[in-house]
Amino acid sequence: MSEKEAKARIKINRLLEEAGWRFFADANGPANIQLEPNVKLKANDLDPLGQNFEQTKNGFIDFLLLNEKGFPLIVLEAKAEDKNPLAGKEQARRYAKANNCRFVILSNGNLHYFWDLERGNPYVVTAFPSPASVIGCQKNVPDPKRLIEEIIEDDYVVLTQRPGYASEAAWKNESERQRFIEINGLRFLRPYQKNAIFAIQQEVKKGSDRFLLEMATGTGKTLTAAAIIKLFLRTGNAQRVLFLVDRLELEDQAWKNFRKVLANDYRTVIYKDNRDDWRKAEIVVTTVQSLLFNNKYRQLFSPTDFDLVISDEAHRSIGGNARAVFDYFIGYKLGLTATPRDYLKKFDKDKPATKDPREFERRLLLDTYRTFGCADGIPTFRYSLLDGVKEGYLINPTVVDARSDVTTQLLSDGGFVVEFKDDGGEDQKESFKQREFEKRFFSPATNQLFCKIFLENALRDPVSGEIGKSIVFAVSQNHAATLAQVFNEMADRMFPGKYQSDFAVQVTSQIDGAQQMTINFTNNNLLGSANFLPAYKTSKARICVTVGMMTTGYDCPDVLNLGLLRPIFSPTDFIQIKGRGTRRHNFLEQLHNDEAKGLVKNPDKATFKLFDFFANCEYFEEKFSYDEVLKLPVPKRNGRDPSDPPTPSNSLTYNHLGDDILFTIKEQTVGFEGMRIDREFYAKFEHVVRENDFIATSVEAGQWDRVIDYVNKEVFDKPDEFYNLDKLRKAAGVDRRLTLREILEKIFGLIPRFKSKDELLEEEFSKFVADYKPEEAEAIPAIKTYFKAYVTSDLIRHIIESGHFTDLATNPVFSTKDFKAVPAKYRTLIPEYIKDYVSLNQFAA
Repeated sequence: MSEKEAKARIKINRLLEEAGWRFFADANGPANIQLEPNVKLKANDLDPLGQNFEQTKNGFIDFLLLNEKGFPLIVLEAKAEDKNPLAGKEQARRYAKANNCRFVILSNGNLHYFWDLERGNPYVVTAFPSPASVIGCQKNVPDPKRLIEEIIEDDYVVLTQRPGYASEAAWKNESERQRFIEINGLRFLRPYQKNAIFAIQQEVKKGSDRFLLEMATGTGKTLTAAAIIKLFLRTGNAQRVLFLVDRLELEDQAWKNFRKVLANDYRTVIYKDNRDDWRKAEIVVTTVQSLLFNNKYRQLFSPTDFDLVISDEAHRSIGGNARAVFDYFIGYKLGLTATPRDYLKKFDKDKPATKDPREFERRLLLDTYRTFGCADGIPTFRYSLLDGVKEGYLINPTVVDARSDVTTQLLSDGGFVVEFKDDGGEDQKESFKQREFEKRFFSPATNQLFCKIFLENALRDPVSGEIGKSIVFAVSQNHAATLAQVFNEMADRMFPGKYQSDFAVQVTSQIDGAQQMTINFTNNNLLGSANFLPAYKTSKARICVTVGMMTTGYDCPDVLNLGLLRPIFSPTDFIQIKGRGTRRHNFLEQLHNDEAKGLVKNPDKATFKLFDFFANCEYFEEKFSYDEVLKLPVPKRNGRDPSDPPTPSNSLTYNHLGDDILFTIKEQTVGFEGMRIDREFYAKFEHVVRENDFIATSVEAGQWDRVIDYVNKEVFDKPDEFYNLDKLRKAAGVDRRLTLREILEKIFGLIPRFKSKDELLEEEFSKFVADYKPEEAEAIPAIKTYFKAYVTSDLIRHIIESGHFTDLATNPVFSTKDFKAVPAKYRTLIPEYIKDYVSLNQFAA
């Protein structure tokens, strides 16, 4: 990019055009940008302004952006690069009021603010809003006073579900009331849920627009969110709400939950299923990953499209770079999380160089709290697991700490030591730790023992007496398959004739229909139902073996056993997994025989068992009362000793014994457009992929893990063409590295083109600016140069990290002069930010 192109006006013009504003009439409609009221721009009117508004008085100019009828809609105060956009704030306000405009944009080409004069302060944006979104925003006149004064009773949501419930005979009759509630699925708010909503009302009263609810798993965050959504929509403080989740199964779950309680008043849609008519809905649900990939949120939405954005499981859905999606939108922001920040209080933050996994978790949580205006670590409202247990809404687990001879050694400081002789006959030793279980260290006998202990000690279903519904967490997909097979073999011996290899099921991302399996398990019809008692509807499959699914947000209250057959190093993962069992449940709900109900002695779920085979609870220093601890017998080593190291695979080698000579050599540099054979190669691959029904269906469903795994296994490196990622990257003719998902999205029309390296750099820098909001406006160009150089140059990163700044004197990319132009605090802040939030791999050529 030339110096001339880097000036403010060029950038502002481009941002306007990208958002759909027009300097001149075209096929899309008449011009909707004016320099002053009722004066149309001509092409030669722009040139006298200068590239950086340097030829205008005070170094700025006012643009008027018009609505579809030609009336003033937005005042754009455009300033030179070296001036802070906020400097023109009051002048813009006066000009906006004089032209009856409610909205103002303040920009110097690098830093942009959108200002709704009826809402409060200017808000940093990374893109200009589109005409349609601002016109829609204009229809909504927020009234915080009405929101603050709205009365929230326990039937706030029920009045949407069934407005006349209180006058119905079944409600008035106390003996029938509970049955009436269950039949109609009425959801009354609990006291702490009302307190959470009241806390948000109080924060709005203080002028806050960001909130964080820290509520333990099982406390009804989704119902609380539904009540908050109704509050904002009903009081006119929002026209449309965006609900962000971090997993596909949670997307469907949230959609169903909102429809159950809010459908009478508000429409809820999943974005991917309603790409053409999502604007007709008040609530839009989507995964943050679908928006974040290739920064698609900037193409799909305008910053003003949503008045309230809610991040479910906020520590995940806005973690790392995903925060940019959240910050892109203007308006109220609400985060929901089950992970308390003080969970990590024993982490030594004075030793940032440590590789303790809790460091990453701490930084992730700090980001979460900071994003929602809670940098002091105090959320808007907190309701912990202990609060839920004390008040009778949640239950604590019975921890089964089970360690075998093998796992004890794996967990020891020295690890499991294997002695062997190398190829030279020398004695060697290698130590394996718990991290390497089912990765480099394999022990079939240990897996057999895990399953045996689990089944012998699992809680039984209080109605049917079969093994209680369970979720087991494995190391990998292969490990999950192994465990499911072992469980099924043991179930055949324990319950002859009752199961046909459907006692345990592998539920992982590579399994076809895995998402539906999780839903069926919750609904008690996974691979059948009522296997023991015809009148008792409980899933025939009793154990789901998974890796990363069925954790965050998965709701299955009748789970009685959780198995950690793997080590866990993420505190967040541990809390989420444990949270799958904390919900209360009455098992009589599934029993449709009144006589049989009287025979069930303990129908209420009072506890659940957490089987811990790798000392995870000890590792995370939980405060539960461990009232059951089992010690495993030393496993018998039948056949192969479990301590034997895995047999190395022998790779095929070929030795050419004849002579060979160089006959000719020729060099030719190929440009970014690639060779014709490369382009033809790409087109052929595109045809193969498009014609594959499995790939097309999975892409449509957004099941990217399955798609990528399938292409790698079934399409890549096959005879005839030998497709692979390197060849496709070369054929695409892009100046950076592409991912397989990016290539597939382009093929299926989900993205219009591959972005260039500089486009990605500009987007990453805009996220940085939106996050840290540099006040040194005149230094932003220097900060950007430093940012881009650090991202794209290994040498620059080495110089900065090693402190060899004198090497910059001869560096052609980023010189000593460039470095000195960067304000001191950004010299360390930018490297730290890039390490945390920017994937350098995508910028490699």
